[in-house]
Amino acid sequence: MRPSLLILSFSPIARDARVLKQARLFFEQYEVTTCGYGEQPDRVAGHIRIPDELVYWHKDRALLMQRRFAAVHRRNAVVDYLWDRLPRGHFDVVLADDVDTVPLALHLAPRGGVHADLHEYAPREKEDLLRWRMFVGPYMAWLCRKYVTQCSSVTTVGQGIADEYARVFGIPATVVTNAAPYVDLEPVEAGNPIRLVHSGNAMRARGLVELVDAVVRARADVTLDLYLMPTERDLLDELAARSAGSGRVTIHEPVPYAELVGTLNQYDVGVHVLPPVNFNNKWALPNKVFDYVQARLGLLVGPSPEMAHMVREHGLGVVTEDFTTEATIAAIEALTPERVAAMKQAAHASAHELSAETQVQGWERAIDALMAKARHSPAR
Repeated sequence: MRPSLLILSFSPIARDARVLKQARLFFEQYEVTTCGYGEQPDRVAGHIRIPDELVYWHKDRALLMQRRFAAVHRRNAVVDYLWDRLPRGHFDVVLADDVDTVPLALHLAPRGGVHADLHEYAPREKEDLLRWRMFVGPYMAWLCRKYVTQCSSVTTVGQGIADEYARVFGIPATVVTNAAPYVDLEPVEAGNPIRLVHSGNAMRARGLVELVDAVVRARADVTLDLYLMPTERDLLDELAARSAGSGRVTIHEPVPYAELVGTLNQYDVGVHVLPPVNFNNKWALPNKVFDYVQARLGLLVGPSPEMAHMVREHGLGVVTEDFTTEATIAAIEALTPERVAAMKQAAHASAHELSAETQVQGWERAIDALMAKARHSPAR
């Protein structure tokens, strides 16, 4: 019988790129069970589905205000639903995705231990919202202090976030970035006009208004295509209105993730200038920049430490001076077809190194170590 691994995530796993990578990484070696929202991911042995009507992020407001954090957690609808449905002492290892899942993972008492994969710095996730900062932030810090410190191993998405977990809580997290799977593509010849592209959620905090304004105002010969999830529908209307008449900006429906890199490959430069409205935005190293690399695009990013470091280390593109429209205009106007061609070749040269296949080795090492511990457990 193969060793058993539970992947626990309060997300729709079949559509969660990071968690899906975990399931695909381990399904051949281990008996993988997933627990999360939505349909069962392909190729796993089993799936425990969280009912859609149960909302994991709903927390008892009165208990939060009273700082009765243990009650906040235990009375959460999803935790309450799963508490007795997941078999205690059954799994060799539990891989807990994000802070909210960690107490439940520890309660399950896996023989080899719990590995926590933290997708952001949880205590400051929405610190730009006063109510969240006052009431939810302390609860997240409590989860880290009381539970994440009990995990056998921890990974997170970037070095800056790992450093903060270590500084504040003494949690020694290693890094597994949100790298995209390797795709065997060639760079497309740089265009004239230069074709800029951005993919992701339509959210005001992502700096999309400033990006559209920069493209409209830039003196360079460029176009911008946006592939946006309609997260904030009013923003889509505003972006269309702000760019109307310029002939430079096109807003598209989002494409399925399986088609995204191939779609992006027809462009020249992937753009992500993300204002540092909170700690996680400041230290972001998101999926999209790795998608751009696999699509063999140059990159134009803001001076966010992690993104800027990656771009400079691999010669992938341009880093703006700051997060203003004017700085983005200056970066756009510095682009030439020759420079863009060199950026695209740098992405091509770095595609293997910056792929998921390289990065997921951090999960492999952690889970394999816990499985070895489980094999020698008296309870097995």
